[in-house]
Amino acid sequence: MANGNGSIKDLDLQGLFREKDVMREFLQVVLQRLIEHEADEYIGAQPYERNSERKAYRNGRKSRKIKTRVGELELDIPQVRDSVSGPYQPSMLYKWQRSERALLVACAEMYFQGVSTRRVQKVLEEMGGLSLSASQVSRIAADIDEDLVRLRSRSLIHTEYPYLIVDARYEKSRRNGSVHSTAVLTTVGISIEGRREILDWRIANSESEDTWSTVFRGLKDRGLTGVRLVVSDAHRGIRAALDRHLQGVEWQRCRVHFKRNALRKVPWKYYKKLMQELRSVFSPEDRKECLARAEELARQWERYPRLAAMLREETEQCLTVCSLPSEHRRKLSSTNMLERVMKDLKQRTAVVSIFPNDASCDRLIGARLMELHEKWATERTRYLNMEHLYRAEYLEEATPAETL
Repeated sequence: MANGNGSIKDLDLQGLFREKDVMREFLQVVLQRLIEHEADEYIGAQPYERNSERKAYRNGRKSRKIKTRVGELELDIPQVRDSVSGPYQPSMLYKWQRSERALLVACAEMYFQGVSTRRVQKVLEEMGGLSLSASQVSRIAADIDEDLVRLRSRSLIHTEYPYLIVDARYEKSRRNGSVHSTAVLTTVGISIEGRREILDWRIANSESEDTWSTVFRGLKDRGLTGVRLVVSDAHRGIRAALDRHLQGVEWQRCRVHFKRNALRKVPWKYYKKLMQELRSVFSPEDRKECLARAEELARQWERYPRLAAMLREETEQCLTVCSLPSEHRRKLSSTNMLERVMKDLKQRTAVVSIFPNDASCDRLIGARLMELHEKWATERTRYLNMEHLYRAEYLEEATPAETL
């Protein structure tokens, strides 16, 4: 797009991708895979493959750092010996400086929009002078898809997941030539070790009992056990699916969603006042005190019958965590943790706006969720100390004499 002076306006990558660190990590993975595939073709064989077409042999790796507009990238360059064509040099790094932005945009378009591989090849060649075959692009996409399948289908029998947090967000994608609202159903589990894991995500036409039933049924088929509490909003599809597939599991209604629903029942000018009063309802840790405050607030807002009825009839759904150890209540009283994940996803999917198909939507969201899953797995501090849960249960079951 031309600016007021008629010159070409530089691409604002920071504005486009919102977070330079995320784009740096994304680009590093893409470039590393491009280098690996190019090396395979250059050598004529994949690692440990024996064939008569081999032209050279791998001889270790050499680390190389390159500076880009989104930060420094650290790549492992395969070293080659006995090559008939001379030492191997990745073509994309050789032309990096003048094709940097073109490569970024083209790779983002490739993964974010699910465009045809030949179109990606054309964009790369026209904008940056790079030579990238359609087969290379297809192989990179296939690698990512394989990683996502492994994560989403892995066995869950190695541990128990006392807590589940589930939520959904909506994206736009094309189906049969029309744009549709597509539900992304996401499930996070907290294991008995106190660590968060991405257990499942899936694309669905809507958020219904059937689609959530598919989620919970799939988790059980993979070995999900030990669930004690599910945290979600009050969507009827989630509730019905829980009653159907996770009988006996307690349900905590998200307090944040509860407050948002309450605000919709009064004029906007009362939002601030009502929000402050709703916070006071949930400030005590005692269930009876919370219910007493909800009743008092309902009497104050009798002029809005729907709000008063909600406070009287539905507040208790938000108090299930009162029976949990105090150290767990704040993090499990709402879906805020998963809401932050959804916000992170939105920042990335906003680049695309409308996905060309459900598969591209699934790939982008899945790739980001995989990054979060791996990050959580390596965190030094566990999300919850589960010793509090089992210590509290022991004290409840112990006799007075044993407790003393």
